[in-house]
Amino acid sequence: MEIKRFPLGMLWTNCYLIWDDNGDGFIVDPGGPAQDVADFVREKGIKVHRILLTHGHADHIGGLEQLRGTADQGVAVHEEDADCLTSPGRNLSSYMGGEVEARPAEKLLRDGDRMTVGKMTLEIIHTPGHTPGGICIVVSDGGEKILISGDTLFARSIGRSDLPGGDEDTLIESLKRLDDFPKDMRVFPGHGPETTIGAEKLYNPYWPR
Repeated sequence: MEIKRFPLGMLWTNCYLIWDDNGDGFIVDPGGPAQDVADFVREKGIKVHRILLTHGHADHIGGLEQLRGTADQGVAVHEEDADCLTSPGRNLSSYMGGEVEARPAEKLLRDGDRMTVGKMTLEIIHTPGHTPGGICIVVSDGGEKILISGDTLFARSIGRSDLPGGDEDTLIESLKRLDDFPKDMRVFPGHGPETTIGAEKLYNPYWPR
């Protein structure tokens, strides 16, 4: 499994391109102008099959339409954040001095959904609290497993819960769903640096005790 991070947009949202050794891959959270992503995909000959969104806020979907044509299976988002793509009010862009809109997703996700991309298996974990449709994604390739945590979990922090649709108690409950993962499991958040489950259990002040 190969992972390439692209910090995109005004908030430096982490967009991830992940692919296997056959060049089959997917994109997570294209949050802003994404020409660097498109160029890298083309230069490496990566076959992008899907774009997944960890949630529907504008800073995670701003580059969606620019990359949409690269994904032969389209866009996937949790069903509870589906209308964020088409509603600047729901994706909060109308509160940020601009309006971000995209076409509806081709696939609506639910908790426990599984899908394959090349050799990789993706499992969807519904983790509301930052948004109603927030998700984490467990990506498995052979014996390797990683967690894409979106804005559910950051290094030493968590996503905001004071925005419309957020709820701190719900977000803390969502964190409990990550508690049984291995301590050395690598975590790739929506903003900021990579971390591990073990580091967050030790040092994150929001981790449920």
